[in-house]
Amino acid sequence: MKLPILGILIISVTIFSGCSSDKREPVADSAYEIQSISAPDWLTYETGGIDFLPDGRLAACFQRGEVMLYDPKTKEWTLFAHGLHDPLGIMAVSKSEFLVIQRPELTRVKDTDGDGKADVFETVTDDFGQAGNYHEFNFGPVKDKSGNLYIAISLPSEGGKIMPETRGRIDTNGVSPVQFSVVPYQGWILKITPDGKQIPYAMGFRTQNGIGFDLDEHLLVTDNQGDWVGTSKLYHVQEGNFYGHPASLVWKKDWNRGSPYKIPISELDSMRTRAAVLFPHGIMSKSPTQPVPDNTQGKFGPFSGQIFVGEMNSERIIRVMLETVDGELQGACIPFIDGRGLRKGNNRLAFAPDGSLWVGQTSHGWPGDDGIQRIVFTGKQPMDVYSMNLTSDGFDLVFTQPVDSVAALNPDNYKFQRYYYEYRQKYGSPRIDVQSIDVENIAISPDRKKISLVLSSLKPGYIYQLNMENLRSGSGDSLANSLICYTLNKLRR
Repeated sequence: MKLPILGILIISVTIFSGCSSDKREPVADSAYEIQSISAPDWLTYETGGIDFLPDGRLAACFQRGEVMLYDPKTKEWTLFAHGLHDPLGIMAVSKSEFLVIQRPELTRVKDTDGDGKADVFETVTDDFGQAGNYHEFNFGPVKDKSGNLYIAISLPSEGGKIMPETRGRIDTNGVSPVQFSVVPYQGWILKITPDGKQIPYAMGFRTQNGIGFDLDEHLLVTDNQGDWVGTSKLYHVQEGNFYGHPASLVWKKDWNRGSPYKIPISELDSMRTRAAVLFPHGIMSKSPTQPVPDNTQGKFGPFSGQIFVGEMNSERIIRVMLETVDGELQGACIPFIDGRGLRKGNNRLAFAPDGSLWVGQTSHGWPGDDGIQRIVFTGKQPMDVYSMNLTSDGFDLVFTQPVDSVAALNPDNYKFQRYYYEYRQKYGSPRIDVQSIDVENIAISPDRKKISLVLSSLKPGYIYQLNMENLRSGSGDSLANSLICYTLNKLRR
């Protein structure tokens, strides 16, 4: 079913100045400085999406329906459009055209007469259903190098049920006590080709509030803990794969098995594709959001190419280090910034042309804060783990600075645990089979930047959590983040 193209929205361009000076949050002796970006008092500052224009201006959509532009040089906001329905992502096509994902559709918003305000709203795709449920969130868009767009359609929740007003074919086989999928294509990633064709791309998601590409064009998607999702995850998404939540299987082509909830869990488990990285719940993350790669070539510090992921429920941004093992992506996650002036609700991330990382925040009814903050590399080299890589008998840790040899050679400074999360219908999962793992040998490279650890046991299917106590650099700098978790899906051959 197609909705008519939205009509022309007539607005006047309004520039808001004076109220939008950058507020710097003091962070003593830090490699990163956090600045808060003020906004007009009338704006409900719940950030749904951010992106940058080539000229350095920020485009932002807000969940009450506005699209606004911010000039970091003049510190002025300009209203570009309003009236959208819960927009949760924006992509700048040009200085006068944006793609915005809102609840009913992916929309092209354009200024065609050059007056700085939107006058045309076009439906790019609305070929997915709606059940009238409060939890029907849509995310994206992102674009690959061939010009294909990708959007994410989340599952509704039992809290809002199915309303009388629906769009699309209803299939009650997708009904569940918790998250459910009763209209197409809830729980899917959808691909839209340059000629406008929509392709159901991958299935099995719950609330995938984060979608993006790394620098190698792997499509990365985060999913939030809940039913069938023991802990939050980062997936490497590939076409046709099933990622664990069975509700969306009812919209798989030629599905004829009735309710997917009647399939044995062991069979569903064998069908699903494992996540590249798991975020231990309450330890690393409770609600991860958008993954973005550091494409700044050093402007943002020493982590070029690595992935940064927002976190909704705490004052944290996570850094992810991926590697290929036996043909598949897996890797480690570590806190990047904890507190130090960062707010909660870190919903959307984007790197600016100047190399700073901008963070759009929202509460949206959950534990969070509202606003936009900017994170700037000060030039001070942090003392941190640069990478964690699996070896045949343990892990290599590479640091951003040479380590102090005495501290690095002390096995008491490495506390390993391993555990896994159960795949089950029940909401979330405790940590299962928690075990301490001994470090049997430690070696340091000649430049003192790499520590090689031999462990007493390596077992696939487990998270290896490492707490490093009392490690420091050769010059005496403390380790910025002592917690790191590696998702071991496959062993090195």
